[in-house]
Amino acid sequence: ENNKSTAVSITKKLDFYIDKKKVKEGEVEQYLLDILKTSDQPTIVLRAEEGVPIEKAVKVLDIANRNKIKVVLAVRPK
Repeated sequence: ENNKSTAVSITKKLDFYIDKKKVKEGEVEQYLLDILKTSDQPTIVLRAEEGVPIEKAVKVLDIANRNKIKVVLAVRPK
């Protein structure tokens, strides 16, 4: 059963976290590919704090699209 999802978080300080590990923005793609390469249906849950520029989230979406990774947007309940 290899359908675990991986969380990608972007903080308002523009730090990127994959699950609980802080990664440099430029290393997000490589890191995700390493984690997800064994997954049958790779999925990331994208969480961006309020105030994060949309380009940062789009960058993660681009990585996901390029690598056929499904993205779920985590929206905080009001």
